[in-house]
Amino acid sequence: MRSAFRRRLQRYARYLGRAVDALIGFAAAAVLKLLRRTNPDRMANFTGKLMRMLGPWLPEHRTGRANLVAAFPEKSAAEIEAILAGVWDNLGRVGAEFAHLDRLWDYDSERPNAGRIEFTPRSVELFLRLRDDGKPALVFAAHLANWELPPLAASAYDMPAAVVYRRPNLGAVAEAIIPLRSVSMGELIPSDRAAPIRVARALEKGVHVGMLVDQHFGQGVDVMFFGRRCKANPLIARLARHFDCPIHGVRAIRLPGGRFRAEISEAIEAPRDAGGRIDVEATMQAITAVVEGWVREHPEQWLWLHRRWR
Repeated sequence: MRSAFRRRLQRYARYLGRAVDALIGFAAAAVLKLLRRTNPDRMANFTGKLMRMLGPWLPEHRTGRANLVAAFPEKSAAEIEAILAGVWDNLGRVGAEFAHLDRLWDYDSERPNAGRIEFTPRSVELFLRLRDDGKPALVFAAHLANWELPPLAASAYDMPAAVVYRRPNLGAVAEAIIPLRSVSMGELIPSDRAAPIRVARALEKGVHVGMLVDQHFGQGVDVMFFGRRCKANPLIARLARHFDCPIHGVRAIRLPGGRFRAEISEAIEAPRDAGGRIDVEATMQAITAVVEGWVREHPEQWLWLHRRWR
């Protein structure tokens, strides 16, 4: 009797979970449709201010403060709080901009300073070289400014590209936002167990594969980030070792007036072992050092709110 009752409860719980999932997904889709009717700059200004007010009341604020105090022991409490206010402002803006992803990238090489996006001349040169060399490449990014922007460049200028992404936990939410991404970002590869195989197949075809590298990965390799040990996902270094292809970094820097500067780094000099093969751990450290340099330049634009160190 108890066993049957327990199974019945579990079945009802599954039904309820699916209903809640569907309801949240419906709400997410409705919000995205509503936001797409708004002016992206005005809405980003609004959501940025809103998150500046709400953020300090959320538990993630304490995580962000602890991270910043450990990373910048020389900064005062007021400086730390000012950075955190910028973090919440940036996060609010990312949320508003997400609904307009397919409309944000407007870089025009004929009028390089006229739109929302600007490129440094060297980044343009590197981008065109990567696009036209017919070879695969690996590209890393971090949760800086609007981290959804860099993949848009590849699609906008016909660069064969794929992006490894973390699928939202709620299936219905994923169904609402994935179509928005897929229109503008090329092939989307979920970061599940099959991801390494799918990425390898893409590289074999000469595709450029991008991924975020600045979050905790429990089964990762040890790296030093702001003087503290943490875990990094070694996938990008292992792929570079297998395919012996270049690794570049890419980032967007948030500028005043709703504008962004896009930058591509020079190819990372991947350290090699005694046999001449790419050293996975040392390469992840080199990549992490680049990300740390980016974060030090614009600490208010990085997502300090997650537990990078554990």
